[in-house]
Amino acid sequence: MKSTPQQLKVLSIDIGGSHIKGTILNAQGELQKKYEKIPTPVPASPESVMNAIKTLVKDFPEFNKISVGFPGYVRDGVIKTAPNLSNELWKDFDLAAALKKELGHEARVVNDADMQGLGVVSGKGLELVITLGTGFGTALLLNGNLLPHLEFSHQPVGKSKSYDKYIGDIAREKEGDKKWNKRMQKVFTTIKTVFNYDFLYIGGGNSDILTFKLDDNMKVVSNADGIKGGARLWTNDDAPETIEPVKIKKK
Repeated sequence: MKSTPQQLKVLSIDIGGSHIKGTILNAQGELQKKYEKIPTPVPASPESVMNAIKTLVKDFPEFNKISVGFPGYVRDGVIKTAPNLSNELWKDFDLAAALKKELGHEARVVNDADMQGLGVVSGKGLELVITLGTGFGTALLLNGNLLPHLEFSHQPVGKSKSYDKYIGDIAREKEGDKKWNKRMQKVFTTIKTVFNYDFLYIGGGNSDILTFKLDDNMKVVSNADGIKGGARLWTNDDAPETIEPVKIKKK
């Protein structure tokens, strides 16, 4: 029997390069328990990540749907790339099917920035969401519709580096926060020109390290806000298993 929005209890998981985070959401995206996290295993193979998820949720309240944000390109619940995990081990791994098998409920898997985008945008105009963490994630939404995912992080920048390598965690630790902030100012100038967004949301663990003044149409959002997007993958009758298109209500 299909769950109605009032009955939905969504296990919402965010898989990151350093931590795997999770909570239970109701249909409105409201947290039903404390937001918890566990270190991402090394190596981060599908088996070790699945075991970590099971450890994380073993004492969670009851849920009946699963939503996962994954740091890579995802199509129909199948992982195509995982640049900040063990990439080759994840290629063509059906994470949605594995979650259903291990946890017993239907699962939907999207790119982590896409899920964060669903959780934070207003649903008005062209909105860009970026995540600053182990790598650089992006999601683009038009009037609340999640657009096809672009792996913008793999674009060349600087001396033939990708954005992941230019402003990811490794670069920040090597160059220091001051130089990393200068790089971020350059990145913001570029994405303004490329995307011409109406509003930009900045998430991820390194968003708190930004020291310069943001434009009026830019703001930092929390990971806890982003994980709420897991509910929106299930609260639309036509919500797909892929990333396109999901419509959210305007705030």
